[in-house]
Amino acid sequence: MSKVKVGIIGATGYVGVELIRLLNSHPQVELTAIGSNSFVDKSITEVYPSVGITNDMKCIKNEDVIKECDFIFTALPHGVSEEFVLQAVKEGKKVVDLGADFRLKDEKLFNKWYNVSFIDKNLHEQAVYGLCEHYKDEIKNAQVIANPGCYVTSISLPLMPLLKAKLIKKENIIADSKSGVTGAGRGLTLLRHYPEINENMVPYKIGNHRHTPEIEQNLSDAAGEPVEIIFIPILSPMNRGILSTIYCDKAEGVTIDTIQNELEKFYSDKPFVDILPLGQVATVKHVRLSNKCAISIHENKSKIIICSAIDNMVKGSAGQAIQNMNLMLGFDECEGLSTMATAF
Repeated sequence: MSKVKVGIIGATGYVGVELIRLLNSHPQVELTAIGSNSFVDKSITEVYPSVGITNDMKCIKNEDVIKECDFIFTALPHGVSEEFVLQAVKEGKKVVDLGADFRLKDEKLFNKWYNVSFIDKNLHEQAVYGLCEHYKDEIKNAQVIANPGCYVTSISLPLMPLLKAKLIKKENIIADSKSGVTGAGRGLTLLRHYPEINENMVPYKIGNHRHTPEIEQNLSDAAGEPVEIIFIPILSPMNRGILSTIYCDKAEGVTIDTIQNELEKFYSDKPFVDILPLGQVATVKHVRLSNKCAISIHENKSKIIICSAIDNMVKGSAGQAIQNMNLMLGFDECEGLSTMATAF
């Protein structure tokens, strides 16, 4: 059977090159075209010498990727992807957008947080939110997928089953999420310079981070009623990874064993979520370079404390995008994503 021709629009950012790394070993697809605005006609190894693809692909213009490929990944800043996705859909191609353009269903909310409006409302209505463990059936039949945000994934995966089962209260949920610097993208700012972030941890956009409405959208969908969250992102001196520490109140009569059992049951057939045994603690090293989310449950009096760890570049972006692609194309969900976490 011939391989599916896959292309990446925005291939030279951190997310784009992570897609290249993972797709290069995917047995069912052929990475056919990689696009860039800044590095047209340059080989990918001129930008990232470590990639070392056998044929050392050259970057082409982003707009030329669509005609070369059957399946498209768009790894672009918000407000930029939609025109490419619209063109790909018109040409009958399937797309996973790794940016934010299709994540929020409410246009007014999207405009409030991103200062951008929808270009094609019908396209947004067709797009499916790509949190694979919760929307698998919808993803299988989709043409356009909104790949979830990295912080959002680490927070939504442990909380959604608990809210759906009414095991935790919807009020007073707090998430403290520490992220590696790659989550901020490849562009330079003062805060991302080595002397600024080394031996430092920096909370930022407290109460005003753009992932907040996306998290609340997911939690509200699971709970069946509006849910608000206090979300504190913290930039940490590591290249990759997210550790979210989440605090919530148990519902009346609920025990930690009930919560543990519910998560184990819900994720028992979902290969990329590991619910650790009680007494163990999820850490970034549980998941580094893998498509896994590791979750551990703890308690303090009436509070449940959840530790949720992902690699922000894999389960938080490129790996989850490929997981979505696998479902859309009828492949095994784990195809091309068997990389285990590193021990150090």
